[in-house]
Amino acid sequence: MVEQILLITGAAIFGVLGVLHFYYTFFTDKFTPRDRKVTQAMKSTSPLLTKRTSVWDAWIGFNGSHSLGAIFIAAFYILLAATHMEVIRETAAFILLAILIGLSYLALAIRYWFRIPVIGILIATLCFIVSAILIFT
Repeated sequence: MVEQILLITGAAIFGVLGVLHFYYTFFTDKFTPRDRKVTQAMKSTSPLLTKRTSVWDAWIGFNGSHSLGAIFIAAFYILLAATHMEVIRETAAFILLAILIGLSYLALAIRYWFRIPVIGILIATLCFIVSAILIFT
């Protein structure tokens, strides 16, 4: 039971972070550069990959898809743990994948992001790890 609560808690943290990120991306200016010249430059240039988009549109799209990824991870693990915890207990890959996802996001957060996502992802990943320990012992 504790392992189920920990898994759902870790996933819920990912969900909250994903929803906040989605909201900040599409409904606020929180990801807008402080220097307006940078914003204008992003809007007026394209990446080398293609001229069919601007760096600004790619930036918004990457942030949006990043948000949706975290939301999807949360929805998947919350639903799976809440309704079919026995599947997670019987198939180690599910809990190991949660840990791998958490560690991957944590590495990105430490390298590229700021304190709040690092703390949230660290707590979520620790929830996944402790859940796994309880499942395997």
